[in-house]
Amino acid sequence: MGQPKSSTRTRRAAAHAVAAGVIAVTSGCGFLGGWSSSAQVLDSISVSSPRLSEGAPLPAAYSCKGSQGNPPLRWSGVPSPGTKSVAIVVDDDNAIEGAQVHWVLFNIDPRTTEVGEDIAESLPEGALQGRTTSGKVGYSPPCRPADNYRFTVYALKDKLARQDGAALYDTLRGIADLTIARGRLTAVHIE
Repeated sequence: MGQPKSSTRTRRAAAHAVAAGVIAVTSGCGFLGGWSSSAQVLDSISVSSPRLSEGAPLPAAYSCKGSQGNPPLRWSGVPSPGTKSVAIVVDDDNAIEGAQVHWVLFNIDPRTTEVGEDIAESLPEGALQGRTTSGKVGYSPPCRPADNYRFTVYALKDKLARQDGAALYDTLRGIADLTIARGRLTAVHIE
């Protein structure tokens, strides 16, 4: 008779629960350093965008209602020479429906200071993307209009030993273990 098969719905719910737990542990207090064994003080990175403003709504063009893909991001203040790579994580902070990760981009050259709009076909040289909460590799546009969306840039003390399309949990854990600085731009809700 064999083992009963899990339904797709059950597996998907379990995956969302794991991802929500990872996000809660890694970013609930404001940074992905929750797994780090050292209680270090992180340096600060300045994050900006020509299309987003801190505390302003996320333009609909960068949501599931639009077609622009990811918004452009710029950053400065990455510690040198200690930074060996940069990572970007886009997530939301919805504690009621469960937090979601919308983009994981890692192994960005530390000399890079920006990513352009909708870079799906033109990632920075050497950069890789991990899976999102939905299982997609690449930018997964947010859909929940009332959530706050966090665009966080991390300076890492080494390259992340993961492949393109790496599992969400493993990628976030790796970023947390290697973070030496971070900065964030938060969009409040979707226009």
